[in-house]
Amino acid sequence: MLPAYFWKRIPPRWQPALLRLGLNWFPAYRATGARLIEVSRDLKRIVVRLPLQRNTRNGAGTLFGGSLYSATDPIYTLLLYANLGPGYIVWDKSAAIRYRKPGREALTAEFLISEADIASVRADVARNGACDRTFTTCFRDAAGVVHTEVDKTVYVACKQHYKSRRPAQ
Repeated sequence: MLPAYFWKRIPPRWQPALLRLGLNWFPAYRATGARLIEVSRDLKRIVVRLPLQRNTRNGAGTLFGGSLYSATDPIYTLLLYANLGPGYIVWDKSAAIRYRKPGREALTAEFLISEADIASVRADVARNGACDRTFTTCFRDAAGVVHTEVDKTVYVACKQHYKSRRPAQ
């Protein structure tokens, strides 16, 4: 994600395209083989496509589990940060992945946060200073069959709370 001082200078209508292009060309994300194919105007929905190709294939000829996981890694963090704003710290905390069926073709995953999710996070952070939130997404094939489920736990805190809990340096 771009630094807050830079991000807020970008016109809102450019932000989805910039996020999509920026992450697709960011070397660490590009190496996963996944690509953002859609980013909603309100930055509450992202669709990711992970093709079966030489660098995403495992020894059995199916999608590598590490590619499936790494394709999901930054997405919920970016969605929350974009919607909460610069007064919050957002970190990935943990993940769990359940393989339902081997991926023998390109798979897509839809990442979605609602206004209710954002309001709930803001309320919990206002009350406690920080909170954890778990989001679930699924990788599906073209027919809509679920191949993989991923649970991502994200840590969110207000900056003051986060700074007060860090050890002095």
